[in-house]
Amino acid sequence: LIVRVIQQNMGGIKMEDNVLTPECWFTLQWIHYEAGFLLCTSIGMVFVVLTPIIATCFCMCRCCDNCGGEMHQRQRKNADCHRGFFTASLIATTIFIILGVFVAYAANHNISSQIRNTRRLINTNMRDLKTFANNTPAQIEYLTAQYTTAKNKVMSDLDNIGPLLGGRIHIHLEKEVVPALDGALRMAGAMRETKEALENVSSSLEILQEGIGKLQASLSEERSSLSNTLSDPACTNGAVSPTCNTIRSTLPQLGINADYSKLPNVGHALANINTVLRIDLSNIVQRGYASFNDTPKLVKEQTRNIVTGMKIGAEINGFSKMFPVEASLANFTNFLNERHRSIEAFYPQIDQMDFYRWIACVAVLCTIVLILAFNILGLLCGSCGYDKQATPTTRGCLSNTGGNLLMAGVGFSFIFSWALMAIVTTLFAVSGNTEKLICEPLANRQIFKV
Repeated sequence: LIVRVIQQNMGGIKMEDNVLTPECWFTLQWIHYEAGFLLCTSIGMVFVVLTPIIATCFCMCRCCDNCGGEMHQRQRKNADCHRGFFTASLIATTIFIILGVFVAYAANHNISSQIRNTRRLINTNMRDLKTFANNTPAQIEYLTAQYTTAKNKVMSDLDNIGPLLGGRIHIHLEKEVVPALDGALRMAGAMRETKEALENVSSSLEILQEGIGKLQASLSEERSSLSNTLSDPACTNGAVSPTCNTIRSTLPQLGINADYSKLPNVGHALANINTVLRIDLSNIVQRGYASFNDTPKLVKEQTRNIVTGMKIGAEINGFSKMFPVEASLANFTNFLNERHRSIEAFYPQIDQMDFYRWIACVAVLCTIVLILAFNILGLLCGSCGYDKQATPTTRGCLSNTGGNLLMAGVGFSFIFSWALMAIVTTLFAVSGNTEKLICEPLANRQIFKV
């Protein structure tokens, strides 16, 4: 609320704008937390200050024959109603104070009981700490003995690290490595087939070139022979002359129109294939298969030194003897015994201080009980000795005694109430903050989460 008011008055400025310093922000947070305590403490302090002042004014008023000191009673129509209301109010207040006295006495007794129980709790805690210290070596030995089972399992896994780790690596890589090796093997086979095809093409080209030469020579001879035959005079006769002319015109077609010299030479490609095949890709792939299948064995060989080192450092049976555990625990036990004896030496003083505290609280309660006794006796005497016709100067002894007892209750209330309120306010401020800042965080374990 305070921060909101400041932000509104300063134009909506926020904490992020660095207007409030850390000290100011901490002060505002402290005020917000302590608001309830400050309010109650302020009320208590006002009561402590005003009660003596009001008591002094009341006494002076009575001494000046005012505020009931003039021994004169005005008769009013609603006097009985006022008297009944005041009586009922005093009875209710008295009952409320009596309940408070019982609660205070119970709290006082509970504090003494808690202090006595503290001795038992201290003894129990000390005994538990000693038991813990005495059982620690046995627990260490037990843990060391239990280590054997885990050690044997680890040793077994280390001995079988090849099948365990290598097998997992083989399974994990199999989906990627095996298809790649299969593809390489198929590629090697395809390259061999390609070589054979290129060799066939090369030999076919040579045969084709040789056949073309022979065919060309044969065709030339046939064309010359036909030309000589057509040049015979017999072909000039009228009947066969058209036929001879037709044959003579087709003689240039008797030849090879295809130019097979433009066919590419596959020698360079064949040389490249031979170069690649000399690498022996199939053998490499087979060795890859063998190496991949030998992954467990390879893992075992490559981790032999690591496994040996782990086996050498795996012995902890003498762990409890490597450190002075027993000596440290003995010193700790001696420290506990000394602290316990020191605490026990304070028990008589604590009991004596608690007794004094109990006496002081009872004394304070006795003052309240005294005021209650005056009020109760005053009500009884006033009610029993009341005479409606009597005046303040002519009323009986019992009625006067009741009035004096009530005035004594008022006087003692003025005398002790401010002191009691000061004690209550101080205890409330100190104990309330202690309970909220220390006891409650310890009870809900919030202090251990910081």
